[in-house]
Amino acid sequence: MIKVLRIVNRFNLGGPTYNVTYLSAFLPPEFETRLCGGEHEPHEGDSLFIPERYGVKPVIIKSLRRSINPFNDRKALKEIQALIREYKPDIVHTHASKAGALGRTAAYREHVPVIVHTFHGHVFHSYFGKVKTWIYKLAERRLAKKTDAIIAISAIQKQELTAIHKIAPAEKFRVIPLGFDLDRFAANRAVKRKSFRDTYALSENEIAVGIIGRLTAIKNHELFIESICRVAKTSEKKIRAFIIGDGERMSELRELAGRAEESCGSKLFEFTSWVRNVDDLLPGLDIVALCSFNEGTPVSLIEAQASGVPVITTNVGGVADVVDNGNTGFVIDGFEVDDFAEKLGLLVENKEIREKMSQNGWGYVEHKFHYRRLCADVAKLYHELLAKKGKR
Repeated sequence: MIKVLRIVNRFNLGGPTYNVTYLSAFLPPEFETRLCGGEHEPHEGDSLFIPERYGVKPVIIKSLRRSINPFNDRKALKEIQALIREYKPDIVHTHASKAGALGRTAAYREHVPVIVHTFHGHVFHSYFGKVKTWIYKLAERRLAKKTDAIIAISAIQKQELTAIHKIAPAEKFRVIPLGFDLDRFAANRAVKRKSFRDTYALSENEIAVGIIGRLTAIKNHELFIESICRVAKTSEKKIRAFIIGDGERMSELRELAGRAEESCGSKLFEFTSWVRNVDDLLPGLDIVALCSFNEGTPVSLIEAQASGVPVITTNVGGVADVVDNGNTGFVIDGFEVDDFAEKLGLLVENKEIREKMSQNGWGYVEHKFHYRRLCADVAKLYHELLAKKGKR
């Protein structure tokens, strides 16, 4: 039996939780996995229901927190080292930055045979100032030297991490896209659509546009709100916009949305907070938007296409690997309201375009982003790395 200790930053709603859950539940039978990670932050949605849904019971490390804190970080490092000594894994695989820093350091100190890290996104632009960004890059370069393989979740991300940010040589990287349980997004779409639209009293000719994610600056909700308002002013269609998620900017964005509604003279925005079963929500939407300044592989776009919903998105991170531009959605270069609103308006006004993109979505993501492909790719990498160490 090959033992894998999998460490994630924290169990908050988002792509990493799904990724580590599927890798913990569905790797081939020769692997045994123990999953551990920190708790979600107060303003985030708790995602522990996700591993529990698939029979995975994570180990919670309460000292593993998002923010840098010398006391908590030292405590978390010691807890991870103790877990390694007790479990004796053949592989430690870390996911995202904080887990990557502490988990790889612990694994290296405890002489774990194989150390793997996955970048789900990165903080090397649009997050911090130059000095702090330089410090993060320096830390990641040092950690890369202790790592046997680094997984980038898209070819674009690999290019950024190697050629632009120079985290490690290209030969240390493997490109393994994320994988998801997409079957549930394709199932019972008509029933789910009716239920969602009945809940929010949406008529069939009303266009529902959603944006899904943490209410934080990097997600650029301003572009969404301004674009919705711009289209609403010029279109004869009735539009309802759903801001799905929660975070530290909730009050600020509610005020911004209120001012936009005053400008447009109509009620446009619904704030839903977090929604656990997003597969029940997505079919009720006509368009899903993403406006971020920076992303890894945006889960909301994959799930939207699996649900048959056209998407519109800024061209950041791995977006170009996720959306078939012009066929399953529109990818917009830059962050100008004029450009984003123009394509959003095209989707709002043209049912034929939306229907064509809806039909194309499932076929585009079905095999490319299914967890079965993810698990096969990661198992192959594990065997390769263990063979190099003479372990298998």
